[in-house]
Amino acid sequence: MASHHTRFDAILQKLRDNGHKITPQRLAIVRILAKSEGHPSVEEIHTQITADFPTMSLATVYRTIVLIKSLGEVLELGFPDGSNRYDGNKPTPHPHVICIKCKKIVDPSLANLDEITRAVATETNFTVLSHRLDFFGICSACEEEPS
Repeated sequence: MASHHTRFDAILQKLRDNGHKITPQRLAIVRILAKSEGHPSVEEIHTQITADFPTMSLATVYRTIVLIKSLGEVLELGFPDGSNRYDGNKPTPHPHVICIKCKKIVDPSLANLDEITRAVATETNFTVLSHRLDFFGICSACEEEPS
């Protein structure tokens, strides 16, 4: 996993390389995405930013994330309920474990993921361009809560 500073610098460089302005608002959004271990939603990012930018709209946060996603610097996790979460710390496809109660998302380390991807490609005769592997369950904190 890249350090937060490395990810922050990489995202900013990609924005600059593609001719996009580096505004204070974009800097704030990039900073949150670069350390996005919790896979925040647009709403969560917006809440964090409004302390420093009280007039920033949710639409501006969304447009900035879509821009950064288009540059390949953030991974979007879409869910059937229409919600999306974002990972700017690890923008390439990787597995996730998701708690169905509190919605916590954890990135497990699967050493053999490349091997599994090659096996899927071989078995299906597909050229695998990307993948998404999600495991759903109940985290230990939710398991300990009384019913």
